[in-house]
Amino acid sequence: MSRIIYLINEILQKLDYNCQLVPIQFKFKETQMANNLDFVDNSANKTGEIEQDPDPGEIEENNTVDEDPSIHEEDPLSKTKLAIQDLSKLDVTKLHVITPEVISRQATINIGTIGHVAHGKSTVVKAISGVQTVRFTIEIKKNITIKLGYANAKIYKCDHDNCPRPSSYMSAGSAKEDTFECPSCHIGMMHLTRHVSFVDCPGHDILMATMLNGAAVMDAALLIIAGNETCPQPQTSEHLAAIDIMKLKHIIILQNKIDLVEEKQAKEQHSQIQKFIHGTIAADAPVIPISAQLKFNIEVICEYICKNIPLPIRDFTSEPRLIIIRSFDVNRPGCGVEDLKGGVAGGSILKGVFRLGQKIEVRPGIVKVLEDKTVFTPLYSRIISLFAENNELQYAVPGGLIGVGTLIDPMLCRSDKLVGQVLGAVKSLPDVYSEIEISYFLLKRLLGVRMEGDKRGARIQKLTKGDVLMVNIGSLSTGGKVTGVRQELAKILLNLPVCTEVHEKIALSRKIDNHWRLIGWGEINSGKKIEMIQESFSQD
Repeated sequence: MSRIIYLINEILQKLDYNCQLVPIQFKFKETQMANNLDFVDNSANKTGEIEQDPDPGEIEENNTVDEDPSIHEEDPLSKTKLAIQDLSKLDVTKLHVITPEVISRQATINIGTIGHVAHGKSTVVKAISGVQTVRFTIEIKKNITIKLGYANAKIYKCDHDNCPRPSSYMSAGSAKEDTFECPSCHIGMMHLTRHVSFVDCPGHDILMATMLNGAAVMDAALLIIAGNETCPQPQTSEHLAAIDIMKLKHIIILQNKIDLVEEKQAKEQHSQIQKFIHGTIAADAPVIPISAQLKFNIEVICEYICKNIPLPIRDFTSEPRLIIIRSFDVNRPGCGVEDLKGGVAGGSILKGVFRLGQKIEVRPGIVKVLEDKTVFTPLYSRIISLFAENNELQYAVPGGLIGVGTLIDPMLCRSDKLVGQVLGAVKSLPDVYSEIEISYFLLKRLLGVRMEGDKRGARIQKLTKGDVLMVNIGSLSTGGKVTGVRQELAKILLNLPVCTEVHEKIALSRKIDNHWRLIGWGEINSGKKIEMIQESFSQD
């Protein structure tokens, strides 16, 4: 083995590559259970990580190894490198999306990633944030994104005037400290300017449904186009149509995989991109050539995010509300009764500020049928922990994916049982409906579906009484039966009751060729409420 490594190193030196291979050994270390909201980060000392043998001279007395300060991820549990949050000094009227105590620990800007399948959306997110959004077993096997993925990244700028662009900008994971020496000029200091959450949507239908029903507030989008294919590809067109419908104005186009093509081909495709976006909502969007795999021009993306995407306006003063997109039981099998922990809910905060120790309510909670009547019982609890990825929070604001530790029975939270429910301050949540009346709007043609001889796409049929639809309300996806239609109004009986309110936007899908396809969206006008009954599900 050493002989092979020696020969490879000789070849690398002749090719003038500034690198060399060294023998490594596999070491597996035990670790505490990771926060299931996100994939374990790429820092050292994690279960299953490949770790190189340290030089004995580098080991300190406490048996820890000095880490290179340029490492992409820092210790996720470190509390000394991040700004301190103090609940006693919190004034929500003075909060901003770039308040230092907030962006030090939590993302406050949401950016969606869109583009054709296998064009490198998840790879781009990983290159910027260091977080792999493709983390479920079936996703890894198929190399595609199936569930909505979040990954947070901090963006820094050097304060030295003579630090050259674009290396004066850089990105790192959420655990990185807020200020450090610039690795480019070694004179100035890098300062945290943005903390961004990338929302990796698995497809245009889910992308549009996510944007339409408010499951995640999208402030901007990265449109990824592979440089080794002609433009546009089918899903590229569909995604651009989706954000055109949504009027998402802030777009950055990334010409990815530029390392796989020659300069002439790259310029030809750049012309194709300009022709493709002409007359669309992305007509003025910058086009950045990158290689996500080699992390080429990632600094340019960071610069454009800071300069081209304005700071969003958030509602910090209203009663807090979070829609649950994940829930789970963090207890290990065989855990003793005295060591049991409450369930954890993960989701997107729509408005307000959640605080540690705050009493909360989850609706609908427990739903059951009593004497042919559907009723619900809310779950009451208290926030015992708040996390953004692995950063511990004292309070949480809208932006990114937030993990909320509670005292709710973990059996009620395991395996995403709370997905689709709403978490908020006690007695502040809206009513629960079993039937809704909506004003609806249908797309003219299906996105991503082509009929034989029809290049423009299949036409969408009008809604009729008896139609079975998939309805997306917040993070809830449930079946619904159309019980009445009049002009652009419809009444839908839901399979699962939903906690929502009037004027809430929803997404509508119809089953076509055994796939649920987005056909339009709507707005709730009224509905049939179900009765709430109080039982002893309170957890204080």
